[in-house]
Amino acid sequence: MMSKPRIAILLLLAVAVIAPHFVYPVFLMKGLCFAIFASAFDLLLGYVGLLSFGHAMFFGFSAYVTSHMAKTWGFTPELAILGGVATAAGMGLLTGWLAIRRSGIYFAMVTLAFAQMMYFLAVQAPFTHGEDGIQGVPRGKLFGLIDLNDTLVLYYFVLLVFIGTILFLYRIVHSPFGQVLKAIRDNEPRAISLGYEVERYKLLAFVLSAGLVGLAGSLKSEVFQLASLADVHWHASGGVVLMALLGGVGTVFGPTVGAFLVVAIENYFAEAGAWVTIIQGAIFVVCVLLFRSGIVGVLAPWLKRHGLKA
Repeated sequence: MMSKPRIAILLLLAVAVIAPHFVYPVFLMKGLCFAIFASAFDLLLGYVGLLSFGHAMFFGFSAYVTSHMAKTWGFTPELAILGGVATAAGMGLLTGWLAIRRSGIYFAMVTLAFAQMMYFLAVQAPFTHGEDGIQGVPRGKLFGLIDLNDTLVLYYFVLLVFIGTILFLYRIVHSPFGQVLKAIRDNEPRAISLGYEVERYKLLAFVLSAGLVGLAGSLKSEVFQLASLADVHWHASGGVVLMALLGGVGTVFGPTVGAFLVVAIENYFAEAGAWVTIIQGAIFVVCVLLFRSGIVGVLAPWLKRHGLKA
């Protein structure tokens, strides 16, 4: 007899498989891309306790690199995406090496400063095409065989990457490495006294987070065939903070719920124009007042009683 967690996972997978036949696939893919973005960001915030306001630079520049490699250099999708991920991880290594020397608001300000510098570079660099961005990015054929121009095929590819990312993050946070990260979050001086090289753990977590955020940015550029300044702007960093907080910081599935909620608001209330921001703000205030630990965070005790992990 199957356990409750396995049944729940199979039901969620079944819903994800049939979803594009009932819901606009591009909307679903956007939600999945931002779910990866939010989950990768939460690795840093929820499990290390570091609030970054600069993750948009990894998201946006990976999109630029992937788009440039695919459109200008003619690379296949998988190589272009790997190029974007490698770029984001490299940027994360440099930024993290400097940022982790500070904590709290000072850490956040350092990451924001780096993000603003990279935004200025994105405006000025020739290969980004400034305000026009990189448009008409070819989706190409995955491994030279699978045509990603088919929207359904692309959706299932993005879904597989999303599932792989969530499983990877789940393995990380439930590994000895993840336990050390939680120890650093809860009491850093105690972790140092136990002999852990705290800065090394923080840096590794930062690079992993940046690389996975880069994966999200690269996928988004494939889905929309576009890399633009909007993805590098600090608003994108603020948006992912909102997603993580709404869904539940420090939970595996919370950022995914938050990402789909924010994307749904932007999509279905698009006709409201500037009112979308007000609607988002109102929902955020309500969630903070009623669900202080996020939607999934509030549901976590109930799920645990039924044998499920959030």
